[in-house]
Amino acid sequence: MAFIERDGVRVYFEDHGTGPGVLLSHGFSASSTMWREQVAALRERYRVMTWDMRGHGQSDYPDDPAAYSEAQSVADMAAILDACGLQQAVIGGLTLGGCASLAFHLRHPQRTAALMLFDTGPGFKKDAAREAWNETAFAQADRFKTDGLAALSGSEAVDIAGHREATGLAHAARGMLAQFDDGLIQSLPEIAVPTLVLVGSEDVKFHPATDYMAGKIPGAQKVVIDAAGHAANIDQPAAFNAAMTGFLDGLNL
Repeated sequence: MAFIERDGVRVYFEDHGTGPGVLLSHGFSASSTMWREQVAALRERYRVMTWDMRGHGQSDYPDDPAAYSEAQSVADMAAILDACGLQQAVIGGLTLGGCASLAFHLRHPQRTAALMLFDTGPGFKKDAAREAWNETAFAQADRFKTDGLAALSGSEAVDIAGHREATGLAHAARGMLAQFDDGLIQSLPEIAVPTLVLVGSEDVKFHPATDYMAGKIPGAQKVVIDAAGHAANIDQPAAFNAAMTGFLDGLNL
């Protein structure tokens, strides 16, 4: 349990176990606590790092909206690897964390040993689709502004994420959840590292995106977890962990 600091913003991370590095990034409005079952499953053979994105959990909630962006997330991830003395790691994440993982690979392919993309998508090629997504993201931001953490009512993450207040989530929705270009989706055919694409069988909104990624990323492995929704690692941890460890153990890291 530690912090890195960049430009006065402290970012919380945890470092568990020994072995090849695995950096896991959580979904929007969740936190590093969502990975407890995965840390337990991996820490005997892998060095597992989890972290709280800006505006989430135990990290800082800066007031400046410019402190929240895909580029800031990527830089935070690189700083965590640096703090752990690692040049390279397997980079994985769920939903928003999956987008951050793709963005990290795009910026740091040499630091990415492999990718694990869970219940996520690569953004949008068409402006209209991106604008529709952003309308939803901005609406979420507005709900956090007006309702505070009560906007998370009914979320699986609300009781365990440890958010201190909601302004950081509002900024994160506008700066990190929203999409501003097609860089990630255009990068898929250029990915040259082993890649696992995983989705819950009930996460039907993300089936087209995961099918697309599995088809565009050369050699990608696709796994569907039965009876799991958008948080497949929480819904079916045993099946999720089996798929994840099977992929990792096959890498010969």
